[in-house]
Parts: sequence; structure tokens; C-alpha cells
Amino acid sequence: MGETLLPKRVALPVFASDALSSVAYAPDEIFLTLSMGGLTAYAFNWQIGIAVVVVMLTVVASYRQNVHAYPSGGGDYEVATVNLGRNAGLTVASALMVDYVLTVAVSISSGVQNAAAALPFLKGHEAAAAVGLVALLTAVNLRGAKESGRAFAIPTYLFMASIALMAIWGYTQYALGTLPQVESAKYDIAAEDPFAGAVSGVAMAYLLARAFSSGCAALTGVEAISNGVPAFRKPKSRNAATTLLLLGTISIVMLMSIIVLADLMDLRYVEDPAHQLLLDGKPVGDGYVQETVIGQLAAALFQGVPPLFYFVIACTGIILVLAANTAFNGFPVLASILARDGHLPRQLHTRGDRLAFSNGIVTLAAAAGVLIVAFDAEVTKLIQLYIVGVFVSFTLSQLGMIRHWTRLLAEETDPAERGRMHRSRGVNAFGLAMTATVLVIVLVTKFLAGAWIAILAMVAVFLVMRGISRHYDRVALELAVDESDVALPARVHGIVLVSKLHKPTMRAIAYARLGQPSSLEAVSVNLDPDDSAELARRWDELRVPIPLRVLDSPYREVVRPIVRYVKTKRTQNPRDIVTIYIPEYVVGRWWEQLLHNQTALRLKARLLFLPGVLVVSVPYQLASAQRVKKDHARPTPGDVRRGIGGRSGG
Repeated sequence: MGETLLPKRVALPVFASDALSSVAYAPDEIFLTLSMGGLTAYAFNWQIGIAVVVVMLTVVASYRQNVHAYPSGGGDYEVATVNLGRNAGLTVASALMVDYVLTVAVSISSGVQNAAAALPFLKGHEAAAAVGLVALLTAVNLRGAKESGRAFAIPTYLFMASIALMAIWGYTQYALGTLPQVESAKYDIAAEDPFAGAVSGVAMAYLLARAFSSGCAALTGVEAISNGVPAFRKPKSRNAATTLLLLGTISIVMLMSIIVLADLMDLRYVEDPAHQLLLDGKPVGDGYVQETVIGQLAAALFQGVPPLFYFVIACTGIILVLAANTAFNGFPVLASILARDGHLPRQLHTRGDRLAFSNGIVTLAAAAGVLIVAFDAEVTKLIQLYIVGVFVSFTLSQLGMIRHWTRLLAEETDPAERGRMHRSRGVNAFGLAMTATVLVIVLVTKFLAGAWIAILAMVAVFLVMRGISRHYDRVALELAVDESDVALPARVHGIVLVSKLHKPTMRAIAYARLGQPSSLEAVSVNLDPDDSAELARRWDELRVPIPLRVLDSPYREVVRPIVRYVKTKRTQNPRDIVTIYIPEYVVGRWWEQLLHNQTALRLKARLLFLPGVLVVSVPYQLASAQRVKKDHARPTPGDVRRGIGGRSGG
């Protein structure tokens, strides 16, 4: 296993692609939000960036404590569950699951928007392109394709290189006095109500708080390293902590480089360019196409070098797709853990034939696809939902870590170790204060803008998981074995259901006789006197070795008389078991299913709910079923790996 563990240079791109990709859309959200206050509010863009940097440094420092305290890689769910209880753990889990879905939706949508800067034909078709990319990622992950360090490292490092190249190129031109303006610099911005005209201090504070909360999108994905500590080379915790520090440093440099460059180049980025952007005092109209922040910067800086422009756009799009793929790895694993703990359906805990959590992958893809279509792949709308789950997870994780250190301090006596624990608790306490503050700001500024949808989704997921957990707990108690379950039933009564005397009926009778029940009889329902008389005649003629009982049915019903008869048997002998044998056809064509076995299905649906009653289906394969048999004989994926159907050597 040692050769599969990751060194820091590979672990950084593998676990940090989501966090680093946030740099591609966080500046967009800062400028877009500030544009509501007109050009005056743009003066605060770098201050907003600094505030986001402070939060990022705090979160990175806090999670460095997490990786040392929980090197098992349980992440926020484990921290909250162990230290705060099951409800807190489920709250974090619901936030993370919603966050994973939004990661796919936001990253893919942002990637398509950035790609549209270089591929104009995507304009107006972003949602379709995004859904197509989600489908592609789903297919790849269902095939069981594993992440490799090289596959993640190259695009991630290329993205970092592209942003570094753009920043160095831009700041060099600024130093030389040749820094160009972006294409949107010529426009004025019409402030939105209530920010038009003189802006009050309260309104401006609200606007800045909202811009800050939007910029905190840059923190998404920071927690991924704490989930992947076991994948690091030894010393695992120290290497993970170092990688976290590298991630924070690189993200901060990239984020501030983009924000400052955009400010120097007089970039404009608004929510509704057709009406907010003004040229000579008039709106530019629907004909104007607004590019992303990175797209505008790259177009202006590399206007004489098109290959570099396409290089930046391509690297940005690829890193955003890779960020979405991290959710395809994280969501199914988290769902599997929750299913193992009894909070989600057991099917999510099992792997498919190619060792992928197929059910979790499909669930994630479906949810992300719905969001993309519902919000038309507009990152600005999706981002309003995004930040809430991130900071719910951050905040509860920090609170859990404080409880963790407090518990250890109560047991530790060594002064040096106690001092280290006090420092760690102090870091997490500061992190709690910071992330809780940001969470409140996010809730206040984004609730009506769309955050309520994310909150509602988290509450719904939480309640569903609680309901599933209670169900599994209740079933476990109900299924627990006691001494009375060891005793054998007094007798077993066998009943073969008969509609007519044919080969399926004879096979069911033969099978029932092999079981040697205490009593065995055939039961038919009298729907037509002539048919019943003919059945009785043939029964005697063929000397069928079990008695035939014909039940009257004045209203020509089949199910109710049989159920009533079985209930009578059970009432007369409560300690006995009644076994019902139902002959069924096995057919090979889907439409044949509609023509046969419908009565059997209705019978089973009723009989299965009767206590003390067992239902046995006795199949009889018709000729058309042979085709299915031949199809099943073909080798399927994974047969060779499992030693099934492999070619014999010769």
C-alpha cells in the first residue's frame, strides 16, 4: 500500500482542486455584488478580498488542528458525531451532502461560462452543455475510473501556472505603465435600488457584508484535505497540515492577484449587464455579452497573444470540471458511511461491479442536473445556495474540536502537552467565532436571495436521515432473536393455488410434496361452474395425489376468497405455518409480463402481509425465456475478476 500513498506535491492537486477552483468564480461574485452599489462600491473590492483572506487563514489554521486530532480522515461528520452527538453529525452530513451537489452544479456551470468566453457557440446553451458534462462525469465514474495523482496534478498545476502567468504579465505591464484596460472599462454602472443615489451607512454595510459572504465562496473545498489524511505518506498528519498551509497560501495569492488586477484594469462585472451597464448614460441592451472576470482579464492582457488567452480559459475550465469530480468521489463515500451507520438506505453502502458506489454517483448526478436546469446554469444564482452548507459544516466542526480538546484536557496531566492542547483549543475557538460570524452574515444577506433553498434542502435531508435511522432501529429491535424464535412451528400446512391443470401446476405440486408438509391440498376458486367441474374431472382422471378444494366466489373474485381461506386456517391453528405455493410463468419478452402472472402478483401482495404465512413462487420457464437464458450466459463486466466465465486454457 505504501506506493499508493501520496506525497505532498501530488496530494495538493488531488485534494485541493475544488478549493483552488473556487478562485475562478469567487472574484466574480465579489464584483457582481458590489456592482449593486454602482462604481462607488467597487472601491471596496480589495478590502473585501482581505476580509476573505482573513477567514481563509483562520479556517486553514483550524483544520490543521483537525488533521492532527483525527488522522483517520473522518472529516467534519466524524468530528461532529463523536464530540457533539448524532444530531450534530447528521446536521453536518446534510450540509455536506447539499454542498457536494452544489459543488457539481456550481463548478460545471462556472466551467461552461468560462469556456463560453473562448467558444461563443455555447452562449445560450450553457445549461445543456453543463448537463452533458455532468452525464459524462457520471459515466466515467460509473466505469470505476480512479483518480491518479498525475491526472489531477497536471491540470491543477497548469491552472496555477496560468493564473500566475496572467498575474506576472499584468503586474509587469503595470510597472511599465502599459497595463491595458479591460473591454468593459468604458462602461458606467447603474446602481440598483436601494443603492441608487446617496447610499446610507446601513445600506452600504449590508452591501459590503453581502459581497463578503459571496467572496467566501473561495473557501469551498478547504475541508477536503481533512477527509483524506489516510491517503498521505507518513507522517500523515504533518504532511496533511503542510498541504493545507500550501493550499491556503496559493489560494490567497491567486485570489488577491485576480481582484487587484481587476481593480487596476477597471473591470466591470454585473448581474444584469443589459440594464446595469451604461454607455453615454444609456443601457447597453441585450446585445452585450458579458465574460467572466478571468475571461475579461485574459482577453485584455493577452489580446496580442491569443494562444495564451486560450491557455488560461482552457486551464480554468478543466480545473472546474476536476473540482466537480472531487464531489463524485466525496459524495458517494459520505453516503456509504451514512448508510453503514444506518442513516441512509443500505443500497448506498454497497459498491457496484467496478468497485464504485454506483447508487451514490447516480444520486449526486441526478440532484446536480436538476439544479443546473432549474437555475439555467447561472453561477450567480447557484452561489447563493452554496455558502450556507460550507459554513454550517465549518462551524460545527470547530465546536466539535473545542469539545475534543476540553475532554482531553480533563485527562491530561503533562504541562507541556496541556499547553499544546490549550493553544489548539484557542485556534479552534477563534475559528468557531470567525466561521459562526460568517455563517450569520451569510444567512442575513443571502437568505432571501436563495440561501433558504439550501437550508430547506438540508433540513429535508436531515429529517429523511433521522426517519431512516429510526426505521432501521425499530426494525432491528423487531428482528432481534429471543428464545421463542428457536421453537419449531407445531405444523406446516401446504396450499398449492390452482387456476387450471397444466404443467406449471404439476411442477408446483411436485415441489410442495418434496417439502413434506403436515398437510397439503390444492385450492382453486370457482369463477365458472363449468370450468370448475372440468378441473375436478381432470383431477380425478389424472389421479393427482393431493386433494382439491374449490372455493366459492359469488362475485367472481380470486384474491379475496383465497385470503379469507388462509386467514381461517391461521385462526384455527395460530401456532401453525401456512405455506402457499404459486405457479408462475417465466417469460422472455417484456410485453409478455403484462399478459401473465397478474393474479399471482395481486395474491402475493396480499398474502405477504399475513403473519404466519409463507409465499413460495414456483417458476415455469416458457420457450421465450430461453432467449434470456442465453443472454445471461454471456460474460458480464467483472466476471473474469471474480473468476466467472473466464476462458479455459488449452
